[in-house]
Amino acid sequence: MNRLVASALHVGIGAVLVLGLSACNRDANADGGVGGTAQQAAGQDGAKYARVVSVTPVREQASAPQQVCHDEVVTQHKPVQDTHQIAGTAIGAVAGGLLGNQIGGGKGRTLATVAGAVGGGYAGHEIQANHQRNATTQTTQRRCETVPGNGGDKVVAYDVSYEYNGVTRTVRMDHDPGDKLQVQEGVVAVSDAH
Repeated sequence: MNRLVASALHVGIGAVLVLGLSACNRDANADGGVGGTAQQAAGQDGAKYARVVSVTPVREQASAPQQVCHDEVVTQHKPVQDTHQIAGTAIGAVAGGLLGNQIGGGKGRTLATVAGAVGGGYAGHEIQANHQRNATTQTTQRRCETVPGNGGDKVVAYDVSYEYNGVTRTVRMDHDPGDKLQVQEGVVAVSDAH
């Protein structure tokens, strides 16, 4: 909004200056332009030139830092429900005890059942622990970071002050005109003569 207001003010001021200067030039040209110490220079082609007094670059400020975001897939371990692997130990012990019970007879069967239960319990515990270590879940998370704006200031125009018939005027141009400027009717800069 501020840039729009500033641009409107520049256009308005420029229009007032051009109209005012046009009236001054008509008055100055009415007497043939004689009497001024700084007469316009005439080129070989009959064009009229004004002497450039100063050139001031008009800069546009660098853009402000911006926030840039992207989605990122994040892998996390699933939360463990059974931290002591009781379910794996119990299932392994039952399975091992049943297998041990199938071996031998009498006291040997009892020892095989106990050994099977202990071995199965240990195996079940380790299997569940391994499964829990490898259980992961993936989620998509939005990550944002602030990045600096584009490089330094940029020249977008030039405010050129020039002298013609003893009157100094200013015009905004899109380039640096050099040391002289072609004018039309003593008011409007029409070229970039050097």
